Amino acid sequence: MVSADVVRTVIGVIGNVISLILFLSPVPTFVRIWKKGSVEQYSPAPYLATLANCMVWALYGLPMVHPHSILVVTINGSAIFIELSYIILFIIYASDKKQRLKVLLILLVELVLMALLVLTVLILAHTYERRSLIVGIVCILCNIMMYASPLAVMKLVITTKSVEFMPFCLSLFSFANGLAWFSFALIRFDIS
Repeated sequence: MVSADVVRTVIGVIGNVISLILFLSPVPTFVRIWKKGSVEQYSPAPYLATLANCMVWALYGLPMVHPHSILVVTINGSAIFIELSYIILFIIYASDKKQRLKVLLILLVELVLMALLVLTVLILAHTYERRSLIVGIVCILCNIMMYASPLAVMKLVITTKSVEFMPFCLSLFSFANGLAWFSFALIRFDIS
């Protein structure tokens, strides 16, 4: 019989592959933005939400918070750089100065909140269990934000009756990613 650890590792690797596909799925969107020289009506919300999500999950996977979580750290660490690339491209090609400032402000708020979370957890929580619980709760909130963020464009989809600005691959791989990591968490009852 196969051990739960082996199954969990296999599902974790599958989760990492699906996550990487999810994080790279906006590449065609950003190629279009680059070619047109404009973000058009694309929303930065999914990329900002995904960045926040990946930052807290990378923290969660660090040995001082939740030991033995290398799969969580590697994919989320990589995704931080991918999402930052998208956000930088969004800032460069945003035609409206107000929109650029809004994205930069949200990015700054995310970084400040992340720094506060790191300091709070490392200073006030003295056990792995406590740190995992605190950061895990924040991870769940950020997950909800990330998976709901593509819905920010829903008003545009309804009014224009076009899904042009709601990337299908992003929606599909968001679902597949959530399913893979949900399965990963259930093995050995990692969720509380």
